[in-house]
Amino acid sequence: MKKILFCVLLLVIAGACKRDFLNTKPLDKVQSTDTWKDGALAEAFVTGIYSGLGQGGFDEQMLAALSDEAVFTHPGRGINIVNEGTLNPSNIGWVNVNYRWGKDGSNTDMYAMIRQANLALENLRTATFDDKALNDRLQGESHFMRAFYYHQLIRYYGGVPIVDRSYGLKEDYTVTRNTWEECVNFVLKECDSAILLLKGKTLSAGRATDLAAMALKARVLLYAASDLHDMPTAKSRSALISGYAHPEFLGYLSGDRIARWTAAKSAAKALMDAAPLRGYKLNLTAPASAADGKKNYVSLAMGGGSKGPDVDKTAESEILFGRYWTINKDEYAGMYVGLANGPNGYHNWAGNTPVQELVDDYEMMDGTKFSWSNPAQKAQPYVNRDPRFYASILYDGADWKPRDKISGNVDPANQIQTGKYDQGGGVFLPGLDTRSSSIENWNGSWTGYYVRKFTDPDPDLVDNTTRQTIPWPFFRYTEVVMNYIEACIELGEDNEARTWLNKIRYRAGMPAITETGAALKQRYRNERRVELAYEDQRYHDCRRWMIAPATLGRKLVYIDVVGTLKAGATPSSPYKHDETRYNYTYTPLEVNSQEDRKWDDKMYYRPIAQDEMNTNLKLIQNPGYN
Repeated sequence: MKKILFCVLLLVIAGACKRDFLNTKPLDKVQSTDTWKDGALAEAFVTGIYSGLGQGGFDEQMLAALSDEAVFTHPGRGINIVNEGTLNPSNIGWVNVNYRWGKDGSNTDMYAMIRQANLALENLRTATFDDKALNDRLQGESHFMRAFYYHQLIRYYGGVPIVDRSYGLKEDYTVTRNTWEECVNFVLKECDSAILLLKGKTLSAGRATDLAAMALKARVLLYAASDLHDMPTAKSRSALISGYAHPEFLGYLSGDRIARWTAAKSAAKALMDAAPLRGYKLNLTAPASAADGKKNYVSLAMGGGSKGPDVDKTAESEILFGRYWTINKDEYAGMYVGLANGPNGYHNWAGNTPVQELVDDYEMMDGTKFSWSNPAQKAQPYVNRDPRFYASILYDGADWKPRDKISGNVDPANQIQTGKYDQGGGVFLPGLDTRSSSIENWNGSWTGYYVRKFTDPDPDLVDNTTRQTIPWPFFRYTEVVMNYIEACIELGEDNEARTWLNKIRYRAGMPAITETGAALKQRYRNERRVELAYEDQRYHDCRRWMIAPATLGRKLVYIDVVGTLKAGATPSSPYKHDETRYNYTYTPLEVNSQEDRKWDDKMYYRPIAQDEMNTNLKLIQNPGYN
């Protein structure tokens, strides 16, 4: 009887409850079908597609360290696996999130983000919110992001599977690789759709615009025209590529290269004509002063994100598509770029330090090449160089931020110290920014240099403890101009190429160049190297030009700096760079203990991870990785 009464009581209570109770919607989630009924929710979904951009290029490990720009200071993170040529499908080494195929199924691999773009485009076409202008913009952004992620994949892997729809459960997910030409055409079509839908739209910083889509189109066409992707040319320069059974994944099997260079030139010029005012100080008719040239380049690198003195915020106009950061409650919510790359004498990590090969490629102020065979230049290698050198590289004796904010009053001169300095009696004092520093003796540069570019010079910003808000430039106006120059050179239009190349040099305070033909091409390539240093360009340029064996495959060269007291001089205390007291010697040293770099032609492309090959049996591996 008690059991029966208890059951009746439960039934009465249950009947008294409202039926809505179990149908309450969760407050922290949105039904997928509701997303496309509301413009704000649809915009939030599209905003999520941008997460595949990661931190831009501001990760602790930078793409510069896979090139002859830098070496990563801390071994064992997978970069040496790539640079020493030991990478393979089962051990792909370091891969950044913004070009990863799909290593761990996270939301930041490229195909996961492409799926998000596919979902957005499918649903926006039938969305029921009534703001057509917003719908068009969101579709334009989605087309751009899908194009961008595919461009990331093809410039690392060659032709990849084109997936332009979302898959449902129980579908066959296996798919073959598309050809290089099909992938390029797909990206170009996506760019054209984005340009059409975004034209005339005003968007907040960091969102895709029609100009961003035009810049992406110009870059993709430039790559498509380059040597690595013209199979007759690539085969003639690489036995590995010549023997690959599926060259259609790597480039064009035939066709008119002149037409491809013409298309690249036209795409770049279209953007230049559409937004001429976005180019920062490209209207000079003579070289800026050395001081102004340095200021101009620092301002470009800051992209409007620095409060430092002598930084022109209007240089932000150059950024056509960037990764931006927000500030909340007066606290920086950006990236620890200075911490990751700065000197250990400021308690930073010295991450991606410049190598001597990059330093040597900055010209002298008169436009001649620097040479260690020149006695005067060897004696003072950091004097009278291209102003962009001083805006990009921290070297022994370079002025930098107040050190006392983090390390105490041990260096009133606030200078970089990467050498060792005579104290008399055979005793040499290691610099504060060396791996024998009295401040921090394990986190220093091996190369004798630190990168300055992209580190906020604001003296009130302490890199060790404060994030900075410098935007990462995925595309900037000067790259588009460089693309135009390169296409002009390849088409034999030397006068036009020199005109625009000199505009870039004038802004930097450098004299005009006069070369033609092959010599002009070499000057252009060096100009692109120093102007776009640390901007994720060099790794790709060396590969698409097929000069990687002589550049990316070079052994690493560091600098050894020694300051010896002059006769009768006494050491300064605390030490500071002083050429009246010290004779300084600078000795380049090849060092292979950190990375024993080599080049193997398989490295023209990344391997498709073995997990992906196992999951999709229709995939064909890139050359050299079977």
